Amino acid sequence: MQHHRPSRRRSAGAGRAVLAACAVLAVLSATGCGQDGRTGAATATTAAADRSGSASGNASAKDAFARLERGYGAHLGLYAVDTGTGREVTWNDKRRFSYNSTVKSFLAAAVLKKNGSDGMDRVLRYDRADVIENSPVSEKHVDTGMSLRALCDAAVRYSDNTAANVLFEDIGGPGRLGAFLKKELGDDITRTDRIEPFLSRWSPGERHDTSTPRQMASDLRDLVLDDTLPRAERRQLTTWLRTNTTGDTTIRAGVPKGWTVGDKTGTGSYFGARDDIAVIWPPGRKPLVMAILTYRDGAKDGKADDKLLADAAKAAVTALGTER
Repeated sequence: MQHHRPSRRRSAGAGRAVLAACAVLAVLSATGCGQDGRTGAATATTAAADRSGSASGNASAKDAFARLERGYGAHLGLYAVDTGTGREVTWNDKRRFSYNSTVKSFLAAAVLKKNGSDGMDRVLRYDRADVIENSPVSEKHVDTGMSLRALCDAAVRYSDNTAANVLFEDIGGPGRLGAFLKKELGDDITRTDRIEPFLSRWSPGERHDTSTPRQMASDLRDLVLDDTLPRAERRQLTTWLRTNTTGDTTIRAGVPKGWTVGDKTGTGSYFGARDDIAVIWPPGRKPLVMAILTYRDGAKDGKADDKLLADAAKAAVTALGTER
């Protein structure tokens, strides 16, 4: 191509009173029990928190996520927080999963941080040979190139793979994205090893191109709701997320109508891996932040099921007590 926390700065966790989650099981039809491939059992927790690190267990939420895992034959990782109350819901939130194309939201943030809003009209050129699968926008602009702004729009809103790779090259590669996350967000958990389509080629037990639900939600919260990015750049990233075209059947499908969702989805090449990370604005309330990372049991060519993510989001919203 050619071109012309976990590890947070703030800690996350518990504080004031434990909120009992209401009737999560009533909203779910799947059945079963959960699994966790690491030392220690999977847990689901809810808490009224000051983000200091601990949370109290809640049987209803735990049962709900366990039923989802068995009902869908899947492994589920989830972290959700109500930024108004500090209440958290977690399930395998410190376990590593592939993040797939959700990382494009962080890539766009790194580009915005590097160039500023005023520098986003710079045009980058790429060749026909650089165009890979799932590049619905960039494949139409080989002859003209695309501005940084247009490339970020394509990468976040359409999950355009070639656009992401052009942006990776411009910032200096996946390692530079990891350096951005560590320097700006204190994130030393997320691994950024490869470009598309290789970053989505993950099998259980591998560590490349992985993170945890808690860390992904923490990073997204910093980038969208805090002051890591200047105001104009933060507003631009938020607009891309809110107008994302790929998330109608995942987290958005699991929250009440009338709520605003800004999200970035991801799909893995293997084991039906499917992810979504989101900031959610319920009317008249402070935002929620949610990360859901999943993969399926069984065959390497297993298919993703978006309803798993929608049902998990619905359960998390119910457990947080924010469904009304």
